Amino acid sequence: MWLDRPARLYLARADQFMTLPLLLAAAILLGWLFIGQEIFRGLRRVRWLARLPLPATGTWPRVSVVFAALNEAATLGAAVPTMLALDYPDWELIAVNDRSEDATRAILDQLAQTDPRLKVVHVTALPEGWLGKNHALADGAAVATGEWILFTDADIHFQPDVLRRAVAYARAQTLDHLAAVPSLGAHGHWLGICVNAFSFAFTAGLRPWKIADPRSRAHGGVGAFNLVRTSTYRKLGGHVPIHLRPDDDIKLGKLMKSGGFSDFVLGAGAISVTWYASVREMIVGLEKNSYPAADYRVWVPPLGASLVLALYVGPLAGMLVADGPARWCYAGAVALMLGLGCDQTRFTGGRWWHGLFLPVGMTVFSYILLRSMVVTLWTGGIRWRGTFYPLR
Repeated sequence: MWLDRPARLYLARADQFMTLPLLLAAAILLGWLFIGQEIFRGLRRVRWLARLPLPATGTWPRVSVVFAALNEAATLGAAVPTMLALDYPDWELIAVNDRSEDATRAILDQLAQTDPRLKVVHVTALPEGWLGKNHALADGAAVATGEWILFTDADIHFQPDVLRRAVAYARAQTLDHLAAVPSLGAHGHWLGICVNAFSFAFTAGLRPWKIADPRSRAHGGVGAFNLVRTSTYRKLGGHVPIHLRPDDDIKLGKLMKSGGFSDFVLGAGAISVTWYASVREMIVGLEKNSYPAADYRVWVPPLGASLVLALYVGPLAGMLVADGPARWCYAGAVALMLGLGCDQTRFTGGRWWHGLFLPVGMTVFSYILLRSMVVTLWTGGIRWRGTFYPLR
């Protein structure tokens, strides 16, 4: 051969390193480097609701706070008083009792008697062509008198100055929509691990740091806190365009961005909710909207599960079976993944070490997505709060 011995040795060594397992391990490491810097830097560009400027004086537009309640007797007694304790100068609270069969109606009527700012709307029948919550929120918005409407949930706990901070920021930024994600309380460590994984997937999918960019397609909303400019909301048709969307909060954010300007803030320290009581309850609770969030595309859940297997489980397995440089690539990917998982807890209020179990939580989340698809297709629809809605 025309190559001398040192050149042949170099090529042989290079060929040994550039094997398919090493290329795969390097690709996964590069993937985590890209994901990591995007999420790490992006989250630090998102503002905190509790730290937004709080003007001492000024004129304040009227705000209508609207929530829907279906069989929420267990949560209303703790959550509604925090809403009534908001220190905003000019506001009203509109509670929509959506066909409740427990003590929800009585509790809301009793609260309304003690505070004139609370108005109660009772829904006794669901019109055809509507999802229950969407119809209830639309009914509440129809009687709202505020320049702004804050759509929230019946179990959200507020700090007193939240509304002033949010409205002042929305006006200063000339927004039409401001969403905030609450801190998610969890009972037990396994549920906390799954909640942290859900928050991580939510962050990676939504890219909240891009929502304020009008050139970006990123959009989002949160059922706990969707503040909208009333005139823009009504000009875009209100809840009518999303009347059959189980993921109504995210789609409301998309609708509002299509006709105005949106932004997204972190609500830990300002708003909070105890989301689910157990992992099983979380799995069942997310069944109704996980597949719809994929726009009913049958290829999305299997693809999502495959990505979880490759990016979250694969590096752990690779550390055990690979050797040489490939093992170091997998180890680097695992370190980045777990570090991001721990960092995520700073923004959601969880325990830092829950992030060390991110692969476990993401595996549960992929199961939820696949289960949602299978159940929806098998039954021909979704069941939400006691009502079955055909897939058609």
